[in-house]
Amino acid sequence: MLKLTKTRTFLTANHERFRLLPLSQLAAIADTQETSLKSQTHTQKPLESHPSLHIDPKYFVSVLLNCKNIFQIKQAHAQIVANGLLTNLFVSNKLLYIYVQHKAIDEAHVFFGGMREKDPVSWSVMVGGFAKDGDFVKCFRTFKELTRCSVQPDNYTLPFVLRVCRDRMDLLMGSLVHGVVLKSGLCWDHFVCAALVDMYAKCRVIDDARKLFDDMHKKDLVTWTVMIDGYAESGNAKESLVLFDWMREEGIVPDKITMVTVVNACSKLGAMHKARFVHDFICSMKFSLNVILGTAMIDMYAKCGSVDFAREIFDGMREKNVISWSVMIAAYGYHGQGKKALDLFPMMLNCGIMPNRITFVSLLYACSHAGLVDEGFELFNSMWDKYGVKPDVKHCTCMVDLLGRAGRLDEALKLIENMTVEKDEGLWTAFLAACRIHKHVELAEWAAKSLLLLQPQNPGHYVLLSNIYANAGMWEDMAKVRNLMTKRNLKKIPGWTWIEVDNKIHQFSVGDKSHPLSKEIYVLLKSLIEKLELAGYVPDTNFVLHDVDEEVKVGMLYAHSEKLAITFGLIATPEGTPIRITKNLRVCGDCHTFIKFVSAITKRSIIVRDSNRFHHFNEGACSCGDYW
Repeated sequence: MLKLTKTRTFLTANHERFRLLPLSQLAAIADTQETSLKSQTHTQKPLESHPSLHIDPKYFVSVLLNCKNIFQIKQAHAQIVANGLLTNLFVSNKLLYIYVQHKAIDEAHVFFGGMREKDPVSWSVMVGGFAKDGDFVKCFRTFKELTRCSVQPDNYTLPFVLRVCRDRMDLLMGSLVHGVVLKSGLCWDHFVCAALVDMYAKCRVIDDARKLFDDMHKKDLVTWTVMIDGYAESGNAKESLVLFDWMREEGIVPDKITMVTVVNACSKLGAMHKARFVHDFICSMKFSLNVILGTAMIDMYAKCGSVDFAREIFDGMREKNVISWSVMIAAYGYHGQGKKALDLFPMMLNCGIMPNRITFVSLLYACSHAGLVDEGFELFNSMWDKYGVKPDVKHCTCMVDLLGRAGRLDEALKLIENMTVEKDEGLWTAFLAACRIHKHVELAEWAAKSLLLLQPQNPGHYVLLSNIYANAGMWEDMAKVRNLMTKRNLKKIPGWTWIEVDNKIHQFSVGDKSHPLSKEIYVLLKSLIEKLELAGYVPDTNFVLHDVDEEVKVGMLYAHSEKLAITFGLIATPEGTPIRITKNLRVCGDCHTFIKFVSAITKRSIIVRDSNRFHHFNEGACSCGDYW
């Protein structure tokens, strides 16, 4: 261990005492070495060692490993120079590594540039150092230089570069690195292959990730977790849970990190049975609910339709951070329980936890989905003045949504015009959706133009505008938008509805007849609609966005995916039990009315999760109060 005494000596248990050079000379040597490294060439003679010092290189490696700060590293660096050990690649690599470990990336880069000899370890340390420091440009540049120097990359360097590609979602660079992997013969290396799977999964190229995953001879827990998370993030949460079952069959024991990914997959799927199974499994493994896992489970239960179970988890957590509170507030928000969401806020403050930007997004979201305009304004105005949280575009989007849903489009427009933050697609989408609700075509066209400038390749924006034209009976304008989509090769996102019955997910699309019980579903649906019409249900053909006869419109309405899923639920589940469905798009107004009547006629609770929020239907009423 490096230690300065009054006589400036260096003492160890295994070496005789020897006299150090004066500190001023040590510093001069280190500074001279750093500034001269850039200009050194392979033909230069090595620095002469101090004639009185001849120490085993392993000794200096030990010294380096015990350095606590950059000052001590530079002292050791100076001693290495003084002893002529800079040409020892083992020592040089260790010095480079220590600079990187202490985040002295500039010093490491200067030293690396002056190294007379570099081996794969040297390159790996430098590539990894830039990656850890977040300097992706220099990381890629160093890696390219490595390949140009005909250095064989190893299973340390390649995973670092692949992780950078993953973090940047740079699929092109990732594919090029994959080519280097193949040329280097490391395609079967466990660490490299796992990094490739991770990169492709995070870049949403899930099929390529799965092919690599299936071809791996050995799959560890990290790789399984990456693949499970990859499917969930790419929109196939069902396959995530299939993989989880397969992993356990292979004898791989999950840890808390794996369970967080599985819980997140359940959240995306919205399947309560799966959520209960995963919760029971976590209990059987005796995993304590720390902040990360507990917060994930709050989100899971909320998104599976039970805000009460979410609150049980929340109340049972020993430790809660600002994210835990924010997620619980958001849970009440998208279940339409705005008042309960707001009640949590003072409780959070009383616990000594100060809100952050996410907290205010959750609060304002809750206000917008419950029509709490005054409360929303009060929170928005207090963010900076009272809590020091500067409103950003997401907070402004919530306010535009709040005002827009309440029909106060002029105020929403004024807020947009006075914004000092940069407007994004989320803000314009919220305003465009408000224009659709209140059928304001002129403002919708203005919002759509701004939106299409930001995201010209997003088909959802075109569909929203065409729907506004259709609702207004402006069929020619609607046709123009649809033709523009065709020219740009954009396709409408298809609507799907899922329902879980007996631990199996059943999926329906509009007019779907692929289900094994399809015949029974349509027979019951016809009978059900007759009963609903006697009870006062009138199909709202304004939600059929096609210029066709009224009779055809009614037929199209009856084939909506949520109606088919609910009818199947009536067939496949016991009487009196709740029916839970999940839809990937916003539930249409006619289906919303239909479900209210079904809940009254059948005496069933029906929970619908759409792309915006949850709807709890009971005895002919919805928790949203027809405000969504």
